[in-house]
Amino acid sequence: MKISVELTLTPLQDDFEPAIIHFIKKLRASNLRVLENPLSTQVYGEYDEVMHLLSTEIKEAFELIEKGLLYMKIVKSDRQDYEPHF
Repeated sequence: MKISVELTLTPLQDDFEPAIIHFIKKLRASNLRVLENPLSTQVYGEYDEVMHLLSTEIKEAFELIEKGLLYMKIVKSDRQDYEPHF
């Protein structure tokens, strides 16, 4: 089953950029499709593969920050080619 996941990592501390950059680079190193914009990162692929990657990388990201939030939206479909019709 294909899924699309939108992630926003928000460290609640000063000097937050290194943790976010590290997290995104780890996602990019996977064989999954990863897209970024200034507000979030999207990951696309098979459910088991995406969730395994996220489980590992979210844990590592949380270990690198003192406090933080991770917002995650999961859509049951491959939305990587979505284009608005307006």
